[in-house]
Amino acid sequence: MKLVIENVKKRFDKKEVLKGIDFEFEKGKIYGLLGRNGAGKTTLFNCLNEDLEVDEGSFYLVEDKQKRPMEAEDIGYVLSTPNVPEFLTGREFLKFFIDINEEHITNLRSIDEYFELMKILEEDRDKLLKDYSHGMKNKMQMLVNIIMSPKVLLLDEPLTSFDVVVAEEMKNLLRSIKKDHIIIFSTHIMELALDLCDEIVVLNKGVLKPIEPDRKSEKAFKEKIMASLMEE
Repeated sequence: MKLVIENVKKRFDKKEVLKGIDFEFEKGKIYGLLGRNGAGKTTLFNCLNEDLEVDEGSFYLVEDKQKRPMEAEDIGYVLSTPNVPEFLTGREFLKFFIDINEEHITNLRSIDEYFELMKILEEDRDKLLKDYSHGMKNKMQMLVNIIMSPKVLLLDEPLTSFDVVVAEEMKNLLRSIKKDHIIIFSTHIMELALDLCDEIVVLNKGVLKPIEPDRKSEKAFKEKIMASLMEE
């Protein structure tokens, strides 16, 4: 399976943020999407999620050599700022989410099994979401996307709110599920991308560019990434 992006352009007034994105993302890999602040990473995600309409170009999935448009259930989007219903408890939220999406969920587990998957403690499961920390809210947002098991998973700075231990747990979780998904991981932290991701792509000046790894030197690879990020 592939996600193919062809000549995607997006402009805001006179500023052209995406200047013709061409890329193919393959299932089974975690792609690190690097870019400086304002480079357009979130804009690209919003276009793929169809929260924004592209000005030009297209994107689609290729499965078994057949091309087809992406459907809403094909894509999961974890935002950098979690958006959860704070008037519900964690358990109520998961139950409600599962009830309305049950027909689309494969390999359905119990609610407590899902809590265990995300290492959410028993004493926190029946607390109101408004009393969850930012990191715990982010866990819940990540969890509902994992439950739906979308073909394409967009992660916009998802680990920045976690402490070191939880961030490592989430990285291991993403590694464990990547074989069944196309995962695009947006971050501005190069070390995190290098640790987690199979491939690095840089968004700079409205264009998406893959960075070929330097097998001989990690330092040289980092220098290539930095050079791509700083190109004028």
